[in-house]
Amino acid sequence: MATAADTPVATDPVTGPARSPRDIVPADLWEKQVGLLMRDYPYDSVMATRVLGQGYAYLLTAMSLRGQGLGLAPSKLVDIGAHTIILDTVAYAELCDKYNGGHFLHHVPKVEMKNDGSVIKTAHLVARAGWEVDPPLWEDAADCGPCHPGNDSH
Repeated sequence: MATAADTPVATDPVTGPARSPRDIVPADLWEKQVGLLMRDYPYDSVMATRVLGQGYAYLLTAMSLRGQGLGLAPSKLVDIGAHTIILDTVAYAELCDKYNGGHFLHHVPKVEMKNDGSVIKTAHLVARAGWEVDPPLWEDAADCGPCHPGNDSH
């Protein structure tokens, strides 16, 4: 069984280290969303920053792979970051406009958790897309991923 420790941290010997969502998210929005995570969860600023960064990396990867029906799924912690981004609906709609070809990436959760390897596969795709991957935040890969499979939603 693959573990989060097997998840590569994306680097490229030509271009250097992996991309960081902080490079594309406006600083004021980033700080607001880190603050929301700290308000709603028992996170300090370091943990909130990690969770938010992985949430953005996940959503941006899903957007970049739109139309491929891959059934991507975040871990439970990464999902918290993604939800924080999605719930800020004006900023999320702008993110979708800019990075998802003007299409809204819908959130279609399912009640049942799936245990099909989709979370660890998603972490690998996030790395391949060039984003930083924080392996400990993907560790609950065995029992997560309740998102609608095989379509272009989260």
